Amino acid sequence: MDVFGELDDGRVVQRVHLTGHGLSANVMTWGAVLQDLRLDGFGHSLVLGFSEFAHYPARSPKFGAIVGRVANRIRNGEAKIGGRVYPFDKNVLDRHTLHGGSAGAGKRIWDVEETGADFVTLSQILPDGHMGFPGNMTVHATYRIAPGPVLEIEISAISDADTLCNFASHSYFNLDGGGDARRQFFQVDADHFLTLDEDLVPTGEVASVEGTQFDFSSARPLLLGKAGLSGEAGYDNNLCLSRHRTDCRQVARLKGAVSGIEMRIETTEPGLQVYDGSKIGARTEDVPGLNGAPYQAFSGIALEPQAWPDAPNQDWADQVRLAAGETYRQTTRFVFG
Repeated sequence: MDVFGELDDGRVVQRVHLTGHGLSANVMTWGAVLQDLRLDGFGHSLVLGFSEFAHYPARSPKFGAIVGRVANRIRNGEAKIGGRVYPFDKNVLDRHTLHGGSAGAGKRIWDVEETGADFVTLSQILPDGHMGFPGNMTVHATYRIAPGPVLEIEISAISDADTLCNFASHSYFNLDGGGDARRQFFQVDADHFLTLDEDLVPTGEVASVEGTQFDFSSARPLLLGKAGLSGEAGYDNNLCLSRHRTDCRQVARLKGAVSGIEMRIETTEPGLQVYDGSKIGARTEDVPGLNGAPYQAFSGIALEPQAWPDAPNQDWADQVRLAAGETYRQTTRFVFG
């Protein structure tokens, strides 16, 4: 473990290096961020990130963060919990809540609870009322490298009051290490997707992927998608894997167009948010990334296993409800080979 940087208020950000089974990863305490991920035999990182911490607070579009306590969007920044309407921090268009608010879990310092050569467990407490959400919530996130090789992420949370809970790992993948990440071949086991309004918030319609750009039943490049069906970005939608959280199972595959690296995604989560990275360049245009050059639009694809967005205001609200004393658990595995 080493010191990776510090915040403006002087708090130190640490970084933990994990290695094993032909895979290596760097995880930092700020945002529980996966800062770097590398496969033996290849000279490039498989995820987007910065080599200097100073760029993260202002320039990172959630590179590698564990976001929450509610990942994705909540319409109008409010929801009913236990018969009461709670207003949340509105950090998108001054109307909606995104990834737990402007100071969500992905922008906070986590504590290192335990670490070894191939794993680290981080934790934090989100206090009652933080970003408007009820309940003191204790969150744990464990990164572990396992045979395969596999990067496994386990997240658990418990609250002392009824609340909402939906954490997500927010890494951007480019298995080729550079160029347009939409060239990668993508396949996902999803028959439906959520349609969006002009603010990229679900309309409530659960639509069939058949005949649309969201049909990835067979592996194909994301580059073939038609822009405009999901707002300003070609892809920023939830693909519906199941109606409820399940046992961990394989849901998707990604393959580099140049490197040939293959990655399988296994998860317990009911949804997979797919974002094509169309706005990455607006944040990172003059800051070098891990490949040494600034990232441009479409430099990476965000693949985020999670509950369906805007759940507390939709028919799938049960996906994010967490009763007092109940434990939320998520497992996501990125399998390389």
